[in-house]
Amino acid sequence: MNSLRVRLLWWLLVPLAIYVFVTGKAAYDNARHTADIVQENTLLASARMIAGEVEWSDGRLRVDVPPAALEVFASPYGDQVFYNVSVDDGRLLADAPDFLLNASAGHDTPVFYDAALHDASIRAVGFVRQMYDNDATHRVTISVGKTQKSCDAMVHQLWRPQLVRQIEMVLLAVALACIGLTFELRPLLKVKEEVIDRDLMQLAPLRVERLHTELRSIVEAINQCIARLGPQVAAQRRISCARRSRSWKRSCSSRRQHRDIEPTLGEALAAMQRSNCSMVGLTNKLLLLAQAEAADYTQLARQDADLAAIAQSVVEDLAIFAQKCGIDLGADLRGPARLIGHEALLTALVYNLAENAMLYAGGRAVTVSVVRDGARIVLEVVDDGPGILAEARSRVFELFYRASADNEGTGLGLAIARELAVRVGFEGARAA
Repeated sequence: MNSLRVRLLWWLLVPLAIYVFVTGKAAYDNARHTADIVQENTLLASARMIAGEVEWSDGRLRVDVPPAALEVFASPYGDQVFYNVSVDDGRLLADAPDFLLNASAGHDTPVFYDAALHDASIRAVGFVRQMYDNDATHRVTISVGKTQKSCDAMVHQLWRPQLVRQIEMVLLAVALACIGLTFELRPLLKVKEEVIDRDLMQLAPLRVERLHTELRSIVEAINQCIARLGPQVAAQRRISCARRSRSWKRSCSSRRQHRDIEPTLGEALAAMQRSNCSMVGLTNKLLLLAQAEAADYTQLARQDADLAAIAQSVVEDLAIFAQKCGIDLGADLRGPARLIGHEALLTALVYNLAENAMLYAGGRAVTVSVVRDGARIVLEVVDDGPGILAEARSRVFELFYRASADNEGTGLGLAIARELAVRVGFEGARAA
């Protein structure tokens, strides 16, 4: 029952079965009604022929039942025919005395009724004919009945062919549905084969051109998921490259240590230390960038946070580092700046901006400012350095881009800051 093909067939079969049942019942009722009409017309015709033979003879009523009145019931099913002709004074003019007339028969008004005779169910008709003689009126009651074998046979002859045709149409519909489902499910099976055959690192979207509208929405959702995986895979690749580069640096430094002579050993070790520190910083930044890109901010636990308090905490943490660098690090905080956000990402954003300004801005003073402007909160990191060249301002947020080749930066600081700003819900980032 977990098969889509089987479930669709059930949804097709159940309505068709109900339809066949309803139409079959209607066809049976129509066949029964038709057979009853034919039988009643035959009974009435026979009764009228017998009534036509009732006449006066020597002052007495007599009747001779004509053979034609009984031959109209001839059939291969062996029906029994009963008739009764009696006068209102109780005299029986013809046939079975135990075949009773329905008492509701009136003048020239036929009455059809069901009766039982000799353990057989019969259908009968009765009516009254008025006979006049010497100003005297006599009521002659004629009743004719027969068993139901030929009537039942007629019902089956009328009803069964229609039922058989309906069942054949249902079977044909099921067969065509199976063939149609086989053809219409082929695009979905091709999608399955495409997914199975593709490389694990292949993140190209699945093709949706030949898919049905209902299936296309599902595959498009899968493509959206693949698109979200792209940045995470790219971030992992960058981290892997950084780790391989770090290992290569260490191996080169190790070989250089054995190769260098004694007078240059101190310089080599210092260069190795600077290189390792640079690689550690690069790896940390790549990890932070990967975490920022991979984080789904809508799924993070959002809480009430004070951006001003976060900025104050970051300035305090960086105070010793700023003193060693000879930079005057301060904060311009004008009251609380509460918002709903993720405190860890907000801390990383402020820390990254302040550190980047101290290391690469070229100034001697850095100020972290948090100002509430109506419903908006503005975060600024201002320094007294020469600023960013106009032609570089549009590119400083790109990965690995450095505004100046003289500094030893990695070109990741502002890219990470922009990614964090997007994740925590800031409208945008601007460099000046």
